[in-house]
Amino acid sequence: MRIVVTGAAGFIGSNLVKRLAADGHDTLAVDDFSSASWTNLVDHHGDLLTIDTYSDISTLKRFGKFDVIFHEASITDTTVMDQKKMLTNNVESFRNILEYAAESGARVVWASSCSIYGQGLVPMKEVQPPQPLNVYAFSKLQMEKLAKLYQPKLKHPIVGLRYSNVYGPGEAHKGKFASMIHQLARQMRAGQRPKVFEHGHQKRDFVYIEDLMQANLKAMASAVSGNFNAGAGASWSFNEVISELNRVLQTDLQPEYFKNPYSFTQDWTQTDLTEAARSLGYRPEFDLRRGVDAYFASGALGRD
Repeated sequence: MRIVVTGAAGFIGSNLVKRLAADGHDTLAVDDFSSASWTNLVDHHGDLLTIDTYSDISTLKRFGKFDVIFHEASITDTTVMDQKKMLTNNVESFRNILEYAAESGARVVWASSCSIYGQGLVPMKEVQPPQPLNVYAFSKLQMEKLAKLYQPKLKHPIVGLRYSNVYGPGEAHKGKFASMIHQLARQMRAGQRPKVFEHGHQKRDFVYIEDLMQANLKAMASAVSGNFNAGAGASWSFNEVISELNRVLQTDLQPEYFKNPYSFTQDWTQTDLTEAARSLGYRPEFDLRRGVDAYFASGALGRD
């Protein structure tokens, strides 16, 4: 198939476009390189389109029709407080993608976020009321509403994947916005004590990038529209993460705790995957130990 991936030089987008190309699809990687890295696409064998802004769909239209659009592009810095910037970039750009999909008949799979659950009930289920804690989470909620509005105009089902805390090769360019697993490993490789919010008991649903690839490929074949959790279906504390990193890095560094300066963080995230399994057939294969082992084996864990 002809497939376009937006945000293709980013973490998840680059892994996805390379997987699709390796599977034999005709891929177009699209990015504005505002927060991505060319290094992620060195081993991508498809075409690359560099754009000024995602509001300019006319450039993409010159490439003709696509069978599938994977929309991964987004401001992912959850600390951005500029409401207009966040909503214009995330929501209005998505509106343009949906207009293009409606015109061309393309299937759409796109990146939502488990941040919309906020500090709601755990395990997090798709049917529970959203409780966004910042404008980033609110933008993802608005994108879900927009997808539902456009659903009748689209030729195929549209699937939004509520990503949990994703980690794996290809995220190093994100710096302080990379996964906590990568950030802690980088500190520990430098011989530093890993720094986490006190007292390291916060729990996260850490999902390895290979499971996210499975979720996206399953979504591409979905017979139903909807927004589905894409996580590990389990959770681990920061202290447990540090323990696993000490194991693979062969270190013995104890955590250094500090007060959480943010009021909008989630203390515990864990996805309920019942609906994702039923509707998409998504079943993650990596727990924290196996994911950290795979990340370490890649040679990219904690390295710039």
